[in-house]
Amino acid sequence: MVANTGTYIDAPFHRYPDGKDLSQLSLDAIADLPGVCISVPGRAVDINVFKNRELEGKAILVNTGWSQHWGTEKYFEDPPFITRRAAEFLAQSRPALVGIDSMNIDDVHDKSRPVHSILLKADIQVVEHLANLAELGEADFHFFAVPVPVKAFGSFPVRAFAIQD
Repeated sequence: MVANTGTYIDAPFHRYPDGKDLSQLSLDAIADLPGVCISVPGRAVDINVFKNRELEGKAILVNTGWSQHWGTEKYFEDPPFITRRAAEFLAQSRPALVGIDSMNIDDVHDKSRPVHSILLKADIQVVEHLANLAELGEADFHFFAVPVPVKAFGSFPVRAFAIQD
């Protein structure tokens, strides 16, 4: 089974053999999380967009507008990503989860995948291929991205959704 299909979550086991797998994720780390949606134009999402925000324990969703290209070849051509510096800042800020509306939270040209490595090592889950984030705007919301609890799996599709307060 291909676990990286559609919108999916990555648990620490995705990068680290001794990290939590899907069966070990607690619901309070992936469901009913207070959320912050940050709209960011451009390709490289850097540290500045995350500074001066309350991030701890929250679902941080990055809306680059890239999901508009879903279903086209452009979706796979140089998609937006979070930079290593931003990932280091996020790891220190301790959100529960970080999601993005592109195919990869890392720069697809950097095969070392530093953002995955940094966030998952800090036990911060990653959600990729999100859509419709513009609908959240600046409103308060709670976010859910719950996979089936499969042992020895680090990634799996989710039905990601937000409920506005």
